[in-house]
Parts: sequence; structure tokens; C-alpha cells
Amino acid sequence: MDGWLVWLIVAAMLAVAEIFTLTAALAVLGGAALATAGFAAIGLPAPVQLLVFTVAATAGMLLVRPIALRHRGQSERWRFGVDALIGQTAHVTQEVTGTDGRVRIGGEEWTARAYDRTLVIPAGASVDVLEISGSTALVYPRE
Repeated sequence: MDGWLVWLIVAAMLAVAEIFTLTAALAVLGGAALATAGFAAIGLPAPVQLLVFTVAATAGMLLVRPIALRHRGQSERWRFGVDALIGQTAHVTQEVTGTDGRVRIGGEEWTARAYDRTLVIPAGASVDVLEISGSTALVYPRE
């Protein structure tokens, strides 16, 4: 069997394995195997093919890993919908108790209740949104 075909099969197997693991490491190795298949197709000997694979895999890991780490920490910035409201400051427009109340979050009025059911939060107070349950904000006073 030709060397380029072996490297192509290895690249395909790594790509399939990456689909199941989602680690990005196997995708980098698959890309290195694919690059090595190209060099094997032009007739490079096996030791040089292994060197090409090693260099390509190392370069891929050195380039991809910092990018992946940088993007991993951005999940908090990209929240949307009601998830984006958690952690926001809200202003109480109608007294908030453990059962009912109203707050204004970013220009929208929401039904609310105190996260600690024993609290009574007066109108005009600032609160933090700790959770969204359905269409009700669970809040806790800032002071």
C-alpha cells in the first residue's frame, strides 16, 4: 500500500475520532497526517514523512492551543437571552418579597421575587439578578 494512502486513512480515522471527542487535538493530528499524505504523494521516504508529521503536529499544537484557550474563556461574554441577564443590576419598581414584586432590568420590566424568601426589598433599591426562573427574576439586594 502506498504511503500517501496510509497517511490519508490515518487522517480520516483521526477526523472521525475528533467528531466523537471534540478536543481539537485529534483534528490537529489529522491535519498533520493530511499534510504528510501530500508529502508522501510526491515520493518522500518514510523517515522524512515521520519528520514532516512531527513538525506539522507540533506546529499545529503550538498555533491552535493558544487560540483554543483564548476562546474558552469567552463563553461568559457571549451569553444571550435570559442568560445574559444573570449578574446584571436591576432597580426595584415595586416592592419585592419572597412571592412577588417588579424590577427594571436594562430598560425592561420583569416580575421578580427575592432570592431569600424572608427578605422584603423596598421600591427604589438596587438588586443583583441571581437567576431567571421562567419569566421571573430572582434578585438579592446590593447593600
